[in-house]
Amino acid sequence: MKMHGYRTLAAMTAAVCTAAACAGMVFAGGKKDSGAAAQKPKTEIIIAAAASLTDAMNEQIERFAQLPQGANIKVTPTYGASGTLRKQIEQGAPADLFISAAASHMNQLIKEELVDKADCVNMFENKVVVITPGDNPAGITAYEDCASPKVRRIALGIPESVPAGDYAKQVFTSLGIWDTISAKAVFAKDVRQVLTYVEQGEVDAGVVYATDAAISPVIRIIAEAPAGSCKPIIYPGALIKASANKAAAKTFFDFLRTEESGKVFAKYGFAVISAK
Repeated sequence: MKMHGYRTLAAMTAAVCTAAACAGMVFAGGKKDSGAAAQKPKTEIIIAAAASLTDAMNEQIERFAQLPQGANIKVTPTYGASGTLRKQIEQGAPADLFISAAASHMNQLIKEELVDKADCVNMFENKVVVITPGDNPAGITAYEDCASPKVRRIALGIPESVPAGDYAKQVFTSLGIWDTISAKAVFAKDVRQVLTYVEQGEVDAGVVYATDAAISPVIRIIAEAPAGSCKPIIYPGALIKASANKAAAKTFFDFLRTEESGKVFAKYGFAVISAK
C-alpha cells in the first residue's frame, strides 16, 4: 500500500510539474507573440530619382533611417534617366515620390494627372560642364572645341530621355555646332554612364552635371555651359498620386526639404532652391 501510495504521489507530482511546464511555455509563448505583434512592419516607399542624385540621396536615406520619423519607414531608391523613370511611372511602375532632373518630365506627369501640381516643389539647381579624361588628349579648352576634328568621340546622354543630354544638345545648338557633335556622339542611358565613359578613356570628352563631375577624381572639368545657352537646370520633386503610402512618402519628402538636408545636397554641389 505504501509503495502504491508513493507511486500515486510521484505520478501526481510529475503531472503537476508537466502542467506547470506547459503553462510556462504557453505563457512565454504568449509574451513572445504579443511582442511580435507590437512590432509594426516597416512601410516601404519607393523613390524614383534622377541618376545624378545617387550619392546625395543615398546619404540622405542613411540619415533618415537614424531619425525617429524614419524608424518605421523603409526608403527604397531607384535611379535612372528622368525620362526613363517618367515612362515607368506612366506604365504603372510602383513609385511614391519622383525627383526629376528636368521640369519637362514632371510637367508631363502633371498633364497626365499622375502628379498633383500643388505637390510639386522645385528643389535644386545644377549646371552642365564639359569634362575630359585627366590628360585631356584632345586639348579641349571650351565647349566650342568639342567640334574640333581632334575630338573623335564625345559622350552625351540620350537627349530624349536624359536631361543632361537634352541640356547638352541645347548648348551645342546655341553654338551652332550640334550637327557636328551629334555625328560623333556616343549616347548613354544616363549621366552616370557618360561619366564612366570619360573616366575609362573611351571617349575624348563628355557633358555631365557639375555635381557628377565633382565626385570623380580622375576626370578634368573644362568649362561650364555659356550663360543663356540652355534652360535653367531645375530639379522638381513631387508625390505620386497613385502612391499607397502617401503619408510615409510625405514624411520623407519633408525631411529632404529641411535645412539640414539642404546642407547635404549642397555638399554634393546642388544649389538648394527650397528648404524648410
